[in-house]
Amino acid sequence: MQKESKKTFPIILTTVIILLALGAGAFLLFKDTMPPTIVIGPDVKDVGKGAAITITIEDIGSGLKSIEIIGIQGDKTIPLVKKDFPGGVTKTEEVINLDKGQLKEGDFTIVVSSQDASLYPFGEAGLSKEEKSFTFDATPPRISVMSHTNNLNQGGSGLMVYALSEVAETTGIRVGDRFFPAYLQPNNGNKNLYYCMFTIPWDTTPAEFKPFIEASDKSGNSAKRSFNYHANARTFRHDRIGLSDSFMERTIPEFQGLVPNEGTPIDQYIYINNTLRKENRAKLVDLSRLTSPTILWSGTFKRLPNAANRARYADARDYMYKGKKVDYQTHLGLDLASIKHAPVPAGNDGKIVYADFLGIYGNVVVIDHGLGLQSLYAHLSSISVNPGDMVTKGDIIGNTGTTGLAGGDHLHYGVTVAGIPVQPIEWWDETWIKNNITSKIE
Repeated sequence: MQKESKKTFPIILTTVIILLALGAGAFLLFKDTMPPTIVIGPDVKDVGKGAAITITIEDIGSGLKSIEIIGIQGDKTIPLVKKDFPGGVTKTEEVINLDKGQLKEGDFTIVVSSQDASLYPFGEAGLSKEEKSFTFDATPPRISVMSHTNNLNQGGSGLMVYALSEVAETTGIRVGDRFFPAYLQPNNGNKNLYYCMFTIPWDTTPAEFKPFIEASDKSGNSAKRSFNYHANARTFRHDRIGLSDSFMERTIPEFQGLVPNEGTPIDQYIYINNTLRKENRAKLVDLSRLTSPTILWSGTFKRLPNAANRARYADARDYMYKGKKVDYQTHLGLDLASIKHAPVPAGNDGKIVYADFLGIYGNVVVIDHGLGLQSLYAHLSSISVNPGDMVTKGDIIGNTGTTGLAGGDHLHYGVTVAGIPVQPIEWWDETWIKNNITSKIE
């Protein structure tokens, strides 16, 4: 009897193990009552050339048994993917590349079905189905140049008029790493007419100046083209600015909280003149995005009355301290000196987009004139306007002063295009405005 027991025990043990394994497997198969999850991307309606539809299917319970993906376009059903997973997997990702030509331009729907390996109840609980609709547009915008004569001076402004075959998501002129947005003009029917103010920046030579019109639609398709232009080189002055201890002692306290409270006065001044200057100029780019899409100004811009020219636009400046050069910057505006606390008129019609302290500029007012064109009035002793105010040419917006990095009472007058400083003198010239701006839009 003992020998028979010894023989039957391994058989019983093996049988128990097999039954337990079968039971565990059956439990896993029957316990999974959650169907596979299906995610269809991208999470946009419009897709363009080079885009792909990504389908992620997952079942962490019993695993995936099969998947099927079809496209429905009009009255056509297009098989895209059909797979079985005999060994079972918990996750798969399928990519439908639209460049393969299986789907044509226009509306279509992706339908995904997936079955998991669950047997409860008899597999019906393990079936998932998801669908998502898209619009496929593989045609980039067509760019038609309307302004065929474009004469620009280094540091000066220009206006490009062009039309697109469709309304763009983003469009404008790119000059190196700088981008000048264009603005869709109203009341032009189906022309999709855009105006774009741009510049050949002061630090870009005519040989380096290679502007392109860019346009991207809502599906991500993009196009670019060059245009005819003539760029004139300009020579800018070189100047020396002497820094004294008394000037820094008088100036630096105004920047309390904006400058690290460490180092010598010259260290702090250089921080203001470099780091803070960059931050302030970046702020001007941000403010340019608050522009009107249409022109707000008219005629020539008004100059500060009875004022003498001091520093000029794009003056290269060496900053000297105790006989040594300690810094270098470019002066990107005009310094105009009149009487102390002289009333400052708005250069032209527009909307106040900034009226507050702004680092090196001190108390400053920025007026938007539309299309990214803005004028800046810095070092003011007082401000008499508020953001959102509409002003007309000649309205008093404040008084000259010495706030910010100002060595004496004066107005720092600047003009920017998309936040990039340009030559202000052009905007005082009626002939220049007619030849380069208004003649293109009349």
